[in-house]
Amino acid sequence: MSNIRFDALKSAFGHQMYNDKFQISNCERVKDYFAQDVFTREKMKEYIAKEVLEQLFDDVDNGRTIHRDIANVVAIGIRKWAMEHGATHFTHWFQPLTGGTAEKHDAFFTLDKHGALLEEFSGDSLYQQEPDASSFPSGGIRNTFEARGYSAWDPSSPVFLIGDTLCIPTVFVAYTGEALDYKTPLIRSTASLCHAAREVCAYFDKQVKHVHANLGWEQEYFLVDESLYNARPDLMLTGRTLMGHNSAKSQQLEDHYFGSIPVRVLAFMRELEYEALKAGIPVRTRHNEVAPNQFEMAPIFEDVNLANDHNLLIMSIMERVAEKHHFRVLLHEKPYAGVNGSGKHCNWSMQTNTGINLLAPGKNPYQNLQFITFLVNVLMAVHRHNGLLKASIVSATNEHRLGANEAPPAIISVFLGKQISEVLDKLEHATAEEAIIINAKKEMKLGVANIPEILLDNTDRNRTSPFAFTGNRFEFRAVGASANCGAAMLALNAAVAEQLMVFKEEVDARIEKGEAKERVLFDVIKKYIVACKAIRFDGNGYSDEWKAEAAQRGLDCETSVPLIIDRYLSPESIKMFGVTNVLSEAELHSRCEVKWETYVKKLQIESRVMGDLVVNHVLPAAKRYQTMLLQNVLAVKQVFSEDETASLNAMDYNIIKQLEHHSGAIYAGVEAMTDARHKANRQPDERSKAIAYHDTVLPLMAEIREHADALELIVDDELWTLPKYRELMFVH
Repeated sequence: MSNIRFDALKSAFGHQMYNDKFQISNCERVKDYFAQDVFTREKMKEYIAKEVLEQLFDDVDNGRTIHRDIANVVAIGIRKWAMEHGATHFTHWFQPLTGGTAEKHDAFFTLDKHGALLEEFSGDSLYQQEPDASSFPSGGIRNTFEARGYSAWDPSSPVFLIGDTLCIPTVFVAYTGEALDYKTPLIRSTASLCHAAREVCAYFDKQVKHVHANLGWEQEYFLVDESLYNARPDLMLTGRTLMGHNSAKSQQLEDHYFGSIPVRVLAFMRELEYEALKAGIPVRTRHNEVAPNQFEMAPIFEDVNLANDHNLLIMSIMERVAEKHHFRVLLHEKPYAGVNGSGKHCNWSMQTNTGINLLAPGKNPYQNLQFITFLVNVLMAVHRHNGLLKASIVSATNEHRLGANEAPPAIISVFLGKQISEVLDKLEHATAEEAIIINAKKEMKLGVANIPEILLDNTDRNRTSPFAFTGNRFEFRAVGASANCGAAMLALNAAVAEQLMVFKEEVDARIEKGEAKERVLFDVIKKYIVACKAIRFDGNGYSDEWKAEAAQRGLDCETSVPLIIDRYLSPESIKMFGVTNVLSEAELHSRCEVKWETYVKKLQIESRVMGDLVVNHVLPAAKRYQTMLLQNVLAVKQVFSEDETASLNAMDYNIIKQLEHHSGAIYAGVEAMTDARHKANRQPDERSKAIAYHDTVLPLMAEIREHADALELIVDDELWTLPKYRELMFVH
């Protein structure tokens, strides 16, 4: 047993004796080290003058641009704090359209004209840098020879340390001003949502001056032993197994979900949480997920922009900590076929400066009417832009997860649950006089189904719903585990902001004509309840019946990722992003180009890796085994009579035929796949290439896999060089 697979297995089993050297002092509590690597507002008070801080906080809280003079003073304080904590370099930490993060490190010094070293970190260095924009995806906004791009400080997200480097969260824009990242439009979308929601809140509470969106992400991931990972070229190069037969035991017993966390995994989790908490990420939850070696972590809710920064940071920390424990983290949405994929459930809500969650029932009739108003407007936004919201979460990787093994289907619908559905149904059929009752004292009552003061766990969980109401928030479950969740959040924020604008315009027009505010609010809400009814679905999203019904309802049922991306360029999407000032038409076109190009490159890499695996691993193993069987047949003929040989070799003959059949199909499949890839590469534009890869290359890859997985079941175990599912998913 000297092949690479068995060497990897020996190493993996050796890691089971791994000694957890990471320890937290018994006297150390979370509050002792939480955010110790973050320049928090509290720490700023020690390093920055009070009057400067007051101006900085006021500007940040009200969305105003920070003056350069303020930035200069803040930079001095930041540098002092960072260098006291061992920092020697700084970087602008930004989110290009690759989906990850990027950074370029500079030292805290320069040379004067005499060559003497000066420690320096100016307001200009804090405020702005000029990374090379030509090497990042731009979708045609920037020509290759036009390299200038700018990263600019986002003061709403605190700076932090990673090792000896000060990281400054920034936006990333082109020389001509277009967004080249996810953070810029996300910030624009939150500003638009804040303004629109505040205007609607004025109908109910004049004290509301600010509304912000909250995000609580749930990050799912797989762990695999690093030695087994290194023995699987497909995992190393694509993040998923391009072939591999299901293990006889996988998740069917449902014994892994919420089960006892393996000791070695728990050691990894403890150090991961420690590093996350030091970075100010308020992680609180950890548990086993459904599939073997699948896990989840989740933090406390934060402002959507900060939460998104923290999610990107935690994915980086996970990879760094995992290597110390001889693991590799798999963030791919579908690393293994036949078991659950990994998502990043995005729990989204809106909260006012007065402490009111706009998606939770209130303590009085006006707050409950406010709750119904925002709930129904979210439903309308999702109904009007369900295709766009689907486009915000699709990718070459998430394509394998959607609709499979508890992942939501590629049809956006909203699950409300029985209680809220009954409230909306009664409102739909009630008259204004029945729904809103104002007595002689001018006190208002809602004459609809009783809405409890605190609505918790009012719904059963529907895991087949991509967008579910869960009591006081919506859970966007379709977002993929590896994605930058800013892509989905900026689309959702913008869609809701636009819908609230439409709502306010309609309500104001009638109030100006002299109609009573409460009656107008009810009439418009009732109209919306009817208009968006098609988006509400509480049933089984996996069923074929739902797919047919969704099409009849007029929902977007497209399943091809390249065609779903088109939804960004629909007239409705262009208008919506334009009126909310989130993305210009040019920026939308560029993002589509990037998405199509990324889709092509992902499938191009996967098909090449698959070709390499079957030619250099699968087929040689099959041929060696076939040769062994043929030699056995010849040997049997030399020892036994012809009659005895016929019966003795029957099984070998059958296996030899199967080996030949599957090997021949793989040879033909690889040739066809290569030809299809070459034809796709010759298409005139990225969209056409993406469609060709989806329609021609992807199906051939599935066929090749089917034959390769069949060979895995036939070939002698000692000859198979690739670690199998039973080894990848069950070695702790």
